[in-house]
Order: sequence, then C-alpha cells, then structure tokens
Amino acid sequence: MIPQIAITEPTGPAGAPLIVLGPSLGTSTILWESTAALLARQYRVAAWDLPGHGSSPAATDVVTVGEIALGVLDAVDRLGEETFFSAGVSLGGAVGLELLLHAQERVRAAAIICSGAKIGTPEGWVDRAVQVRSQGTASLVVPSASRWFAPGSIERHPEDTGRLLHALRDADDESYALCAEALAVYDVRALLGNIRTPLLALWGEHDAVVGEREADEIAGGVVNGSVRQVAGAAHLAPVEEPAAVASVLIEFFGGQQ
Repeated sequence: MIPQIAITEPTGPAGAPLIVLGPSLGTSTILWESTAALLARQYRVAAWDLPGHGSSPAATDVVTVGEIALGVLDAVDRLGEETFFSAGVSLGGAVGLELLLHAQERVRAAAIICSGAKIGTPEGWVDRAVQVRSQGTASLVVPSASRWFAPGSIERHPEDTGRLLHALRDADDESYALCAEALAVYDVRALLGNIRTPLLALWGEHDAVVGEREADEIAGGVVNGSVRQVAGAAHLAPVEEPAAVASVLIEFFGGQQ
C-alpha cells in the first residue's frame, strides 16, 4: 500500500533546482532544518515525513521501503515537480535508493546519508517493532539519544536534538513499528548495479548504526558512486554537522547540474 507522505513547501530561490530531503526512522523534518536553511541559499528545498511521523498521516497497513518511495514520488508530484535531487538519512537514505530503483529518470543525483543497502538485521527490527507496540516510542528515547548522536552533539545543538527526541516520543507507535518491519525485509544490495544516477554515500565518523563499510558498499555497487565521511557526526549528520553536510551536498549536486 502506498502511504500518503507529507512534504513541506519548497523554500529557496525561485527557479532553482529542487532538493528533496528524507528523515531517519523516529525523526521528522526537524532533522534537516539547519542544513536546509544553508541549502536554500542556492536551491529550493523540501522535506518529507515518514508515515505517522511529523505531519504525515499514520500508516494503516503493512508498508515496504519501496512503497514509501512511491509515496514520496506522489508528494513531489503534488509540488508539480518532475525531476529533483534527493538526500536522505538512514531509512530516508534507503528510500532514496528505492527512488533510484523505481524512477531514477526523475532523480538528478542522490545523497545516501548514514544509510545502507541493508540496515541492521531482520531480527533486530522485528524486536524493535514488538517493543514499540508494547511500550511505545517513548521507550526508545534514552537508547536513541546515545545511538543517534556523537559525543558532544547534544551539548552543541541542545534545542534541535531535544526536539528530535520529542519527535520520536510523539511518533505514532504502530506507524513506527510498520516502518521497522519494512526495514526488516529491506535489502537492495543485489540491485545496486542497476543504479546509474550519480550517487554520493556519506557516513558519520562516530556512527555505530551504519558506517564506512555500508557507504563503501553502496558507492562501489552503483555505476557512478562516490563516498565521503562527515567528521564529528554519528547517525544524524544533518543536525550534528549541518554546515559540513550542506557544504558537501552543495558541492556534489552542483557538479551534476
């Protein structure tokens, strides 16, 4: 079932190319606010929310990562856009890979950030879904704070990181669980060779969820891939190191115009 995906109205210079930004599981468009403000100096920028997160309606049925990607395409259609640049974090990056597999003629270039062609283990995601259905997303706030952020990130960005942890607590429990189950069956490693669109895989220096190995796997598996590290970041690089992420994306997307 293709979910309904909420997307923000683009900000930035009229007529500039559009960048579409995707979130990590448990977060919302808050993840991108600081980085988006920097990108919007040169690009039009829009960000979307996962089902049951932020402004998106709750999921009502089983969903796959590929179906979320189709929901994102529907959202971009509502903006009246045909082609766009894509950047996404973790599950948002997985959606970015699915966008390239479903409709790469529409994606001018893609940045896959703190993500992988497979993320974690099926058992781990199923266990996460069980936990959220029984205890709610509030039970994930403390472990997520240590997993999401590099040492010092919360102190450097107390307002943004606090808002993200509140977004996790406020996410719809069933939608979160369904997204976790989507990640349990997500694995596009064997399909990477079908992707010809220019792709940049970014990984956080302190990311214990997905790191250099997964970024190298993506960049090496596609036809036109490259890889960069985000120093000082863990799993949520755009909120931890917004200037660095914006600089890399502006350089990368600028080379594809």
